[in-house]
Amino acid sequence: MTDRNGRFTGVEAVREGFRRAGYICSTEIATTVYLAAHLEKPVLVEGPAGVGKTELAKKAAAFMELPLIRLQCYEGLDESKALYEWKYGKQLLYTQLLRDKLDQIVRKESDLGESIRTLHRYEDIFFSPQFLEPRPLLRALQEERGAVLLIDEVDKADEEFEAFLLEILSDFQVSIPEIGTVRSSTRPFVFLTSNSTRELSEALKRRCLHLFIPFPEPELEREIVRHHVPGIPERLERQLVAFIHAVRTLELKKVPSISETIDWARALLLLHAEGLNRDLARKTLNTFLKFEEDIRAVDEKLFLLVDRAVKEGV
Repeated sequence: MTDRNGRFTGVEAVREGFRRAGYICSTEIATTVYLAAHLEKPVLVEGPAGVGKTELAKKAAAFMELPLIRLQCYEGLDESKALYEWKYGKQLLYTQLLRDKLDQIVRKESDLGESIRTLHRYEDIFFSPQFLEPRPLLRALQEERGAVLLIDEVDKADEEFEAFLLEILSDFQVSIPEIGTVRSSTRPFVFLTSNSTRELSEALKRRCLHLFIPFPEPELEREIVRHHVPGIPERLERQLVAFIHAVRTLELKKVPSISETIDWARALLLLHAEGLNRDLARKTLNTFLKFEEDIRAVDEKLFLLVDRAVKEGV
């Protein structure tokens, strides 16, 4: 059990710590992070795109004052990109520099077989930590103070790679054939994010605490907007959040994310808006909608959406 330098004394302390780091989170999120810190378990974060899954890891690093090490997953990702690679160029350079020395060693031998056996005795020199290039997973295990390890969009990686992660997620160690087992001295705080493009394995889920982040309730999203857009008029803040929530109920290719709500609030503030109206909304739909067909779909219902948001935001 760890308290990470006294930052995890309680759920409210975690929530306040994240607030100071610039992340307004719900009690459910703070509770999961608090438990993960004490149980030393990775957190598997799922939810629709744009709800702040990646941002949660970034702000956790800021909150704990630890380096953030990010592994972006994609189809075809393999161990060499995620764990380590050998520095072949450095190995070749050292081989050339030591050529004379190697010649002296081999020259003593009577035949080819004996020369090869002699060279094998020195082979480990070139497959030692000095010639190892650590990638994100190994770097996270080697950080003496600990780190926040973000394994982003793990659902995009192949199932084989997901299986490879299991040793790290359960034992916080990896096995390197030429060196042996590398164990973390301080366990990294691990977040895995998934957009649920494919079902993750039971084995991976068992090793993690599960956290589903939905789009925030209006009250929480207003708090987020206030934090990121200081000075926004309260009436405008209420109306734009009500409008965004109504838009998210429509059948769109991409519903507005939290960051796009913030972008829209900043845009409206730049236009000196005090409240929402149909003309203002129509002119700025492109700040939070990214597809032309989505803009047309919202525009068709604009009168109804704006009128409802204005009434709710009074």
